[in-house]
Amino acid sequence: MPGSADATSSAVPTASWGRRILALLVDWTICTLAVLAFVGLEAYGEPGSKASAMVLVVYVVESALLTWLGGGSIGKLLTGLCVVPADGRLRRLNPVKALVRQVLVALVIPPLVFRADGRGLHDIFAGTSTVTFATLKTLMK
Repeated sequence: MPGSADATSSAVPTASWGRRILALLVDWTICTLAVLAFVGLEAYGEPGSKASAMVLVVYVVESALLTWLGGGSIGKLLTGLCVVPADGRLRRLNPVKALVRQVLVALVIPPLVFRADGRGLHDIFAGTSTVTFATLKTLMK
């Protein structure tokens, strides 16, 4: 049926990849600064430091928690993006799916493999779409 969404297609237009990458850069910068605040610049730069791995963990936790509770990570929200169910029916995401979605993003490959509707494997698994605030506003009507 035209206009309906199944588990593999999105009922809503997705955000551009440029904005998504900008959101990721904002998130990564904030998570790096958070780790630096705890370990210090000297410890962060030491060879063999686990601080860079800590940034990845902080990113996954921050983005999963905020996507579940607020519809997007800090970076997404600051760049005017949010994560919604792919069927366009607004409701809170499943917290386990939000966490697995962000783990998949951290693996890098799933976001790089995407469908014509702009959804990566991480979105397909979680049943989500990344949209702009303008699109979210139309969904709220």
